[in-house]
Amino acid sequence: MMLFDAHAHYWDDRFVSEWEGGVDALLSALFAENVCGIVNVGTNMQTTLAAIEQAKRYPRMYVAGGIHPGDIPDDAAADTLALEWTPLLQNPENKIVALGEIGLDYHYEPFDKRRQWEFFEAQMLLAKELSLPVVIHDREAHGDSFDMIRRHKDVRGVFHSYSGSAEMAKDLVSRGYMISFSGTLSFKNARVVKEAASILPRDSVMIETDAPYLTPHPFRGRLNHSGYLVHTAQALADVWGCSLCEAITQTTENAKLFFALDSL
Repeated sequence: MMLFDAHAHYWDDRFVSEWEGGVDALLSALFAENVCGIVNVGTNMQTTLAAIEQAKRYPRMYVAGGIHPGDIPDDAAADTLALEWTPLLQNPENKIVALGEIGLDYHYEPFDKRRQWEFFEAQMLLAKELSLPVVIHDREAHGDSFDMIRRHKDVRGVFHSYSGSAEMAKDLVSRGYMISFSGTLSFKNARVVKEAASILPRDSVMIETDAPYLTPHPFRGRLNHSGYLVHTAQALADVWGCSLCEAITQTTENAKLFFALDSL
């Protein structure tokens, strides 16, 4: 039962400060056990470069790069984004499998909706130009995020750590999107997320850690990592009414297809 972690942030400083032996000791152990793939996701240029350097050390680690809505530089302009990012995203040595994470976040005040929208749209346009799938961050911005999807019908992607309704998830899948569930699926109060997982076609679902965040039950509060992904897989299996092995096999195959990793 080989797990695929569709979304993690192993460049995060917490892995250096909180994991004995550091992040390389952790990743070496994970890949030696039951993790067959990880997508290491950047949130700005600096962290994307860090994710690329890490991925070069691990044959089964891949990269998504982009500008998170909370990481938009104060001095950046959306209309120059393509010029700055295209060489990085097109270089095959960088192991880029998606553009992201990008999107909208209306949780932390203050936030600038207009600026978030401009960078979201610029990156959707770039994804279409480069024929890359997108990794969508949608926090308390479901309506506006869905509006963006409708505006860019030729772009496909995944909504990571999904938190929207079952109805929205079903509509997104009908438009060619994947839905990825994090450790929140295992939380006792995650009724809405469990409902969404229960009604989706099984070939439209992936699982992730969002490490080092969103650690699943029963380890909430600890530093999250891909070794805990099995608990999210078990939560999904419970929702689907299938075995743990079936849930892991299905989500791993889904991730391999979505990220075009035929050789994994």
